[in-house]
Amino acid sequence: MTTPLWQDGWCRLAQQQPSPNFGPRPAGAQIDLLVVHSISLPPGRYGGPEILQLFANTLDWDAHPYFQQIRGLEVSAHFLIRRDGQIWQFVSCDDRAWHAGTSCWRGRSNCNDDSIGIELEGLEGERFELAQYVALAELAQAIRQHYPLAHVAGHEHIAPGRKCDPGAGFDWPLLARLSGWPEAVFPPGVLDADRQS
Repeated sequence: MTTPLWQDGWCRLAQQQPSPNFGPRPAGAQIDLLVVHSISLPPGRYGGPEILQLFANTLDWDAHPYFQQIRGLEVSAHFLIRRDGQIWQFVSCDDRAWHAGTSCWRGRSNCNDDSIGIELEGLEGERFELAQYVALAELAQAIRQHYPLAHVAGHEHIAPGRKCDPGAGFDWPLLARLSGWPEAVFPPGVLDADRQS
């Protein structure tokens, strides 16, 4: 007998570290949007425990000068994909993670209500690793098999002017090729050939 891929909104592709920063989704939430973010703590440093600590509310705010800018922040995402493709999950996809903030996409505001947030370990605007795209495509396919996923967007698309991640270094055409999803799933223009360097 095979182990199910999903159990109560938790995906077995990921290592689990439950975050306290979540809440219930509103009644009737469709869970049809995937939001791609980027994060590194401190900015530009990879592989440490700080992201996991941030989502667990255990980050030592005095451990680095940058942390004073985010002191007391209570945030989470459903998933984190490390530079080597390792996947972590913090919040059940059945629940509402705190990743999008003030946002609007496909005519709906409060994107936290009906989206799944995936953080890629990386610096906003810089390039990401192939292992991350492969893991993201595999995870996104698993999500789409379990939830009515119909849209993918970056944090920069749902909160323009306020957020810029994952930024210019994110290769949307590569994600499209790896996922096999149609152009209509993605934000307008991100698959245009002239966007890529």
